Amino acid sequence: MIRMPFAVLLLVSLAAPAGAAQCGGDFNQFVASMSREATATGVSQTVISNAFLGVAQDQGVLAFDRKQRGTFRKTFEEYVSTRVGPGRIKGGMQRLQKHAAILSRIERQFGVPKEILVAIWGIETDFGTGDMGKLPVIRVLATMAHDCRRTELFQRELLSALKILQRGDLSLNELKGAYAGEIGQTQFLPSNYIKFAVDYDGNGRPDLVHSPADVLASTANLLKGSGWKAGQPFGEGTENFEVMREWNRAEVYRKTIVYFAERLAQGR
Repeated sequence: MIRMPFAVLLLVSLAAPAGAAQCGGDFNQFVASMSREATATGVSQTVISNAFLGVAQDQGVLAFDRKQRGTFRKTFEEYVSTRVGPGRIKGGMQRLQKHAAILSRIERQFGVPKEILVAIWGIETDFGTGDMGKLPVIRVLATMAHDCRRTELFQRELLSALKILQRGDLSLNELKGAYAGEIGQTQFLPSNYIKFAVDYDGNGRPDLVHSPADVLASTANLLKGSGWKAGQPFGEGTENFEVMREWNRAEVYRKTIVYFAERLAQGR
């Protein structure tokens, strides 16, 4: 069977009417269909062509996705011991002090306790000093979207990642992330980046990779936008604990955030 080169498929897709991309099947055909959808949402042909240039399936991403689900089957004691030790608590205390003015301003504006924000920041990427992920986000999301298990979710995330490039928040080279396309110091999915990222340092664009101010404010904005109740408790069984499902649905993860935040509050 003769297969058209991807460049030809892409040109055809940009001229064709938009339609839902079908998961599975030929990967280049799938990417061409996603290109058509991105065009329909206003992403420029230049951004699309650059983003998809040379993109290929990442079998390592698929393998990781199939095995990583056991992480949240650990007990709370098992999980928290790997996430919140004395060193990380000390690091959290240092960040509370270093960013005190910004955190107080964010807490007043968004209603989310500073300890919750620093806890999430620490657990996700060790306050931006740890691994934020080095995988090309477009490749990761195209791979996951092509896989039929959660194609609707990852097609949405792929389109959102292209919109991040279109807005100019991050360059293609900066758009690196983890195994599900999470971006930045608190690991935003691209759709949440589009909806909730805040330019809090005033440089004209939200940057969740390099700017702690943008990272912390955007994290607070996501929680507020998900229904966080200012001044209310956030422990297990509370409304705010349920709001944190929008951050991570695993109960053990949310309990770990609460534990870390409480330790920070006690230390302070």
